[in-house]
Parts: sequence; C-alpha cells; structure tokens
Amino acid sequence: MKKLLSILVVLALPSALLLARSAGPASAAPGAKHSSHSAQESAPAQSTAGPQDLKGLLAEMDKAATTFKAAQADFEWDQYQRVVDEHDVQKGQIYFRKNKGGVDAAVKIVSPEPKQVLFKDGKLSLYQPKIDQVTEYKAGQNRAEVESFMSLGFGASGADLAKNFEIKLLGWETVDGVKTAKLDLTPKQEKVKSSLSHVLLWMDPKRNVSIKQQFFEPSGDYRLTHYTNINVNGRISDDVFRLKTTSRTKIVQPQ
Repeated sequence: MKKLLSILVVLALPSALLLARSAGPASAAPGAKHSSHSAQESAPAQSTAGPQDLKGLLAEMDKAATTFKAAQADFEWDQYQRVVDEHDVQKGQIYFRKNKGGVDAAVKIVSPEPKQVLFKDGKLSLYQPKIDQVTEYKAGQNRAEVESFMSLGFGASGADLAKNFEIKLLGWETVDGVKTAKLDLTPKQEKVKSSLSHVLLWMDPKRNVSIKQQFFEPSGDYRLTHYTNINVNGRISDDVFRLKTTSRTKIVQPQ
C-alpha cells in the first residue's frame, strides 16, 4: 500500500493522480519557477474563512458529489525536486469517471515524453511507449482507499475528505475567474503521511473539482498542478480508459 500511494503521489492522481515525476499546484501561474515549497505554503489567501464557512463548503461538496459522474481536463504538472532544486514540467489530459465498480482514472502525458497512466478495476498501470513497457500495480484490499485518494479534488464528497484528512479552510481565492476555496489537507493515517505530508486544493465547490492542487512530500518535494478546460459530466469514450500498447509491449509487475 505504501508503494502504491507513493506512486499515486508522484503521478498526482488526486488525487489523483500522482512513476512519471510531475505535478502539484501553488499560487503562481503554470510553468512559473518556484524557489521553495515553503514559499508556496505561505502564499496568502485573498480572504479569510472560519469554521462555519468550512462546514458549509463541505456540505456543498456533499451535494455536488451526488451528481458527479465524470470529469476531464487539460493539465500542467510542475514537479519540484528539492535536493537538486529542479522543476520538471509535463503537460497532458486527465480523465475520471464513476461507475458501479468504483472509479476509473486515465492520464495522457503528451510532453515532454509521452506516457499513459490508467487506474481501472483496482489496478494501476503505467505505459512508457519509449521503452514499450507497462508497469502494473494492484490495489488489492486497499482499492477503496486508493480510489478515495485518487478522487481527491474530483468528485469526492466533503464527508470523504473529513474521513481521511484534517481540513483547514485557508480562505477564498479567484483562479481563472472562478472563486475557489483554498483547502489545506493533512492525512490522518500515518502510512499515508510517510508519502504525503499535506495537500493544498483550490476547490470550485459548485462543480466539485479542484482547479489547482499541490501535493507535498516529506522530503520537501512537491507537485503543483493547474487544470484548465475542465468539463464535468460530459461523455468520455471507453477508449480513453484503454492503454494504447503494441504487440511487443512488455508487462512488468513489481512485487
């Protein structure tokens, strides 16, 4: 479970999202350089909020979650590595859908190097066309926990957040013309904290999606993600949730 959560954080599947080093949000424009993760944490919100604001926000997310079926968006990931003080920026598209069996998620990285990431039927798969290899990880008995983690910022209810995280509402900020609630989430479970120290979400509560996300690792590394062209509850082709492999693709299943 710890290994799988580490991969989710790195891929930024909110959860998602999270093997391909990239992603995470902050209060700067996509692609901008960030000198340190502490500077991102201290960025001021445009307005303050109290406990009652948080209660109302979570209730609004609960309501929106009942009608959330799918979402897709373009993204820009900025993965900051503290040891070498470097940023790795990747771009692509991300897709989510709820079904009777749980949650499916797909990530298509288009630059600088094409990759595909798929979570479906309790299995996380990373396809690297350059080496024509698929690496697979099974969630097993932790599937529900992994799906909840992936849905972070895309369709998760307020109750889901409160179950898994200590939540602080830092205030309200306008992002891309949308009034967002800036949430600071600290994992409640120690096994999650070993891979993820905390998360910042810039939530649009009406659509129940995050426009920006920032995942902080204990090492000081972080991933800043900015989502644009967000489409909620639009139809997504089943083909999106299939890896585009070849007849020679090698499949690896690490133990």
